[in-house]
Amino acid sequence: MTTVDTTAKTGGIQYWHKIVVLLCLGWTVMWIYRPVLTAIFPEVQQTIGPQSNTELGLIASCYFFAYTAMQIPAGMLVDKFGKKAVVIPGFLLFTIAALIIGNAHSIMMIYVGSLLAGLGCGSYYGSAWSLSAENIPSEHRGFASAIINTGSALGMGISLLATSFLVKSWGMPWEYMLYIIAALLLCLVAGFAIIIKEQPKLKQAVQNDATNNQTTTSPIKSDQKHSFFSIEMIASYIMYFATCYGYYMIVSWLPNFLETERGFTGGSIGSASSLVAFAAIPGALIISKISDKFRSKRLLFIIVLELIAAGTLFITVQSATITFLLAGLIFYGLFGKLTVEPILISHVAETAPKTNYGTSFGVFNFFGMSSSVIAPPLTGYLADLTGTKITGFYVAIVILIVATLIFMLINSKKKANNQ
Repeated sequence: MTTVDTTAKTGGIQYWHKIVVLLCLGWTVMWIYRPVLTAIFPEVQQTIGPQSNTELGLIASCYFFAYTAMQIPAGMLVDKFGKKAVVIPGFLLFTIAALIIGNAHSIMMIYVGSLLAGLGCGSYYGSAWSLSAENIPSEHRGFASAIINTGSALGMGISLLATSFLVKSWGMPWEYMLYIIAALLLCLVAGFAIIIKEQPKLKQAVQNDATNNQTTTSPIKSDQKHSFFSIEMIASYIMYFATCYGYYMIVSWLPNFLETERGFTGGSIGSASSLVAFAAIPGALIISKISDKFRSKRLLFIIVLELIAAGTLFITVQSATITFLLAGLIFYGLFGKLTVEPILISHVAETAPKTNYGTSFGVFNFFGMSSSVIAPPLTGYLADLTGTKITGFYVAIVILIVATLIFMLINSKKKANNQ
């Protein structure tokens, strides 16, 4: 049977290097889409009519609800049929969804498009991190994961800058942003088809069955099933939920918060909002590189980074001047979700069942992304109720601190039991 050689070179580039670049581009395009509508709500409402904060928040919730619901099924499909067989149809559906939203004339049509986009994007997480875990050498995993994850920051920054300058400052129709995204998605699908190489799942299953018949593996399989919900994995789920909650609250509402409550206008909205994304790139790369050298200290890295992130969010909403507000956003980018996520993913890759990475990461991302379904409409509801979006920031801060304490206590107890 033919297997994939991750160290094979073509033109001096190893296969796993290609995977890192491809997955980074995948996150980039996904994150050009994710904040695109929230950054141009006023322009969108000129087409679909005025909507409340709660109704606008539901746009993101439709996407994230479908995205979250797809995580476990998509992970299982990846383990059964392979990455290409899942991610390519998913991104073709994502392309159709972008075109639907670009031609929308009602909030309901945007809701439908957002649901389809979420279903399409839901195919990506399990495929991406399965490819990463299977092909990237463990000694490079943290840094490579950070490079892949910088696609999220890069895409978010591009989206916020493009919407601010092209749409708000230069008057480009907002619909064109969705058409551009659809074209980029088609290019990405071609990249998936050409670059990704994997063993046929049927042959792989036969080989696994043959191996299982030669050894007694029932206890191992049982342990792997239970390890999806081991106390250590549950701690990671809780931590990822809180990490994602704060981040998606910011993605959904920061541009609007800066415009309506801090007086930012035009291109300055995108410039300020993109600070979170662009600051995350050096933060993630540097800190993940250090964490690879001190792999035994990964839990400490996670805990410290999460507490710093909570502190920077507090500085952002409490700032009396623009300087402190911008400083809070920069430091959140340096130490927040996009920086801690590669380390947390590396931690999960070492504790999850090795033969079911697709399902493992699907379960992990399901719990994390469930927060993204809650954060946008809850923040919008609290804003309608209290008259300010600052309340939503406080809720995110409290959730992050509580989850970090739970994560620390569970892992400290686990470590003590192992000694």
